[in-house]
Amino acid sequence: MTELRRRMLEELRLRNYSPATIEAYLRSVANFARHFSVPPDRLGPQHIRQYQLYLVQRKKVSWSVFNQTVCALRFFYHYTLHRDWMIEHIPYPRHEQKLPVVLSPAEVAAVFAAVRNLKHRTILMTIYAAGLRVSELANLRVADIDSAREVICVRQGKGHKDRQVMLSPKLLELLRIY
Repeated sequence: MTELRRRMLEELRLRNYSPATIEAYLRSVANFARHFSVPPDRLGPQHIRQYQLYLVQRKKVSWSVFNQTVCALRFFYHYTLHRDWMIEHIPYPRHEQKLPVVLSPAEVAAVFAAVRNLKHRTILMTIYAAGLRVSELANLRVADIDSAREVICVRQGKGHKDRQVMLSPKLLELLRIY
């Protein structure tokens, strides 16, 4: 492990970044350096601009990959190298505003009706009704369902944060059947 990579890893861990973010940031900075075949601490604003154009025009990366690269480079120059003046040379891209696809109540009912297996239907309905991520559902325990208060306690969800979500009477009925 190079000294720069070790320092960046330490900074990321000190700030309690998730393991997935740490891996992505380290990979992004390594790809940046590999593109020019030069250590990243020797690269300047013109290289960053050139690399951003390469990502957009030649590699045609998605907005999220581009944004993650920008965040990784900003972190690297700001926290690892302490070059605050570099931050102004790493602009954030403008985010595309896309409206989400919203299913009608009839479409949602059709999806649930198509699932014959009770366990699978319960899983889908719980994710949908409570707005859970799959990992949050996987960590859910019977004790996390408070039927009296009509809430579900989600423990250590995204960002390792706890939260409470509403429990609909219809979902509660299905959970009891299951």
